[in-house]
Amino acid sequence: MTQTTTTTRAGAGAGIRGFRAGDGPRLVEAWRRSAPADPITPDRFRSLVLLDPNFDPEGLKVAVDGDQVVGAAYAVRRLTPMAGTDLEPDQGWIPFFFVDPAARGRGLGRRLLTEALDWLRGHGRTRVDFSSYTPNYVFPGLDAEAYPEAAGLLDSLGFRTLYEAAAMDRVLVGYRLPDEIARRVGELTARGFRFTTPADDDLVDLLALAGSRFGPDWACTIRACLTAGTPLDRIVVARDPGGRMVGWAMHGAFDAVDERFGPIGVLEEMRGTGLGEVLLHLVLERMRALRAHSAWFLWTGAQSPAGHLYRKTGFTTTRVFRVLRREDTTP
Repeated sequence: MTQTTTTTRAGAGAGIRGFRAGDGPRLVEAWRRSAPADPITPDRFRSLVLLDPNFDPEGLKVAVDGDQVVGAAYAVRRLTPMAGTDLEPDQGWIPFFFVDPAARGRGLGRRLLTEALDWLRGHGRTRVDFSSYTPNYVFPGLDAEAYPEAAGLLDSLGFRTLYEAAAMDRVLVGYRLPDEIARRVGELTARGFRFTTPADDDLVDLLALAGSRFGPDWACTIRACLTAGTPLDRIVVARDPGGRMVGWAMHGAFDAVDERFGPIGVLEEMRGTGLGEVLLHLVLERMRALRAHSAWFLWTGAQSPAGHLYRKTGFTTTRVFRVLRREDTTP
């Protein structure tokens, strides 16, 4: 893949161009200055962006002023399908953008986003989401409370809220498996349900369940973390009396962070049996055994059944993210 050398002016002393070798360390440092609530490490930048099979260096618009990186906006479209052959030809994403505080107030953020959107449009993308790109999303969406200027800019560019995602946390210090959950496990086990750590052969059913009933990105996440070395005991699977896998829960699936809970899934026809609550608590128990002080995750519907279950279990909302979409109405 070749990289162009075109640089467009973006305000006094600054220019915008595609990503080049050598930009990474300066980009990470500028990110930290620009988004102190969400700093990134070189390792995470490498795995989420540079090693993404959909990464195109021309889609990562970098603002430079002399030898300083002062901003960036990342545009991405599928070059490899998430599953099957679907490249989602109308869909693009902007997983992140930022402007260094010292470079704000001169329209640089607007220019970066405009160039990113133009680049996506040039590749036929007429629908752009911020920032729910899978599998390598950096944020679930926009935290408008933390970044009100970014919220105003995206709104002015035509991005509208699709839905909100709640990030939740729960302190695990002093956690113990509730007696009522222990009783329910006993009752379900007596009926023939099994709750176990998956063996290697069980992964076939787990990936099929996650990919076919919950989305290919979930199967991709599980496959990637296990390939990277996540231990199988981070997962609890449930099988019904007939032996069918009907749900699972896990932790440590993202960035090898043991305190990050999820994903969790239970077949819709099995909901109401208490399986989801049991799986959630069985994984929390394992997390506490590993001396985790908290459990957290980034994404659930605040008013969804899962959101209500988490709150019942002691989770509280710590951040709210808006998933945004822009439709290109240009004839």
